Amino acid sequence: MEEIDFILDSAKESMDGSIAHLEKEFLNIRAGKATPAMLGGVFVDYYGSQTPLSQVANINVPDARTITIQPWEKAMLHPIEKAIMIANLGFNPMNNGDNIIINVPALTEERRRDLAKQAKAEAEDAKIGVRNVRKDANNDIKKLEKDGVSEDACKGAEESIQDLTNSYIKKIDELLVVKEAEIMKV
Repeated sequence: MEEIDFILDSAKESMDGSIAHLEKEFLNIRAGKATPAMLGGVFVDYYGSQTPLSQVANINVPDARTITIQPWEKAMLHPIEKAIMIANLGFNPMNNGDNIIINVPALTEERRRDLAKQAKAEAEDAKIGVRNVRKDANNDIKKLEKDGVSEDACKGAEESIQDLTNSYIKKIDELLVVKEAEIMKV
């Protein structure tokens, strides 16, 4: 019985990981308004090592269409600008000598549809992750059954894993609906 509880707990933990990963990926899909998370994947060449932008500058969002980046060292203005261009986020950074200002363009209808497709693909990847966890857990339970754990206990555990899988798939679908509404809102 203890082994079955362990399998269920580890399956739940892995499924939580899939949800957490999905939420992180959804943050990277921009939904029209400016957020510091948009620059989360930008790495700056800081004295020879690739460093996250947030570790070399303050990132602020004064309004829904503007991101300002204030480097801690003036010498970092050009490398930050270069890193933003290399990241290929579709932004055109402007340097005013003290800060870098990024005007976030409004999304076109076509771009919104593409972002919604991207969100669907991320949700599908998360579902695949959850289903893989279910498959691994069911295989572990089958091994326990071969090792002498009662058939009823194993069947009950498989049902519990299926219920867990269904609830996580439902949660992923709910997250996707919210993200799609956010993306499509003008």
